[in-house]
Amino acid sequence: MSSIPVDRQVYRLPIKVNRTDIDDLNHVNNVVYVSWIQDAAAAHWNSAASEALRRQCRWVVLRHEINYLSSAVEGEELEAFTWVDPATGVRQNRHVLIQRVSDQKVMATAQTTWCLLDPVSEKPKRIGPEIEEVIRLKS
Repeated sequence: MSSIPVDRQVYRLPIKVNRTDIDDLNHVNNVVYVSWIQDAAAAHWNSAASEALRRQCRWVVLRHEINYLSSAVEGEELEAFTWVDPATGVRQNRHVLIQRVSDQKVMATAQTTWCLLDPVSEKPKRIGPEIEEVIRLKS
């Protein structure tokens, strides 16, 4: 996955690389990328879903798969693009592409499997069409 789809709702999150993101090798630590991936997912969900829908849902990560392609350094401006695949029952795959703003170089790509939970029982809950319409279809 190295291109942004045109048939899906794609959310963009700007990122500024801070000193606290840097590790002993003087580039962004891998754990920071995981945080950015989760931040992009949360920002997309919170911007697309109504407050009522957000109260009916809790999302948990089942799996992260990340490809680190290039090193980001302090001061760089990046952007994360995120979109989702069609849901399968209680699961949905989310993609994230992180690129440097100055030259659009792809720094990392990720695919994360999320599971929808009922907020009261905390048991898996089928992803219905109302959620699909909100976060998957191009608006």
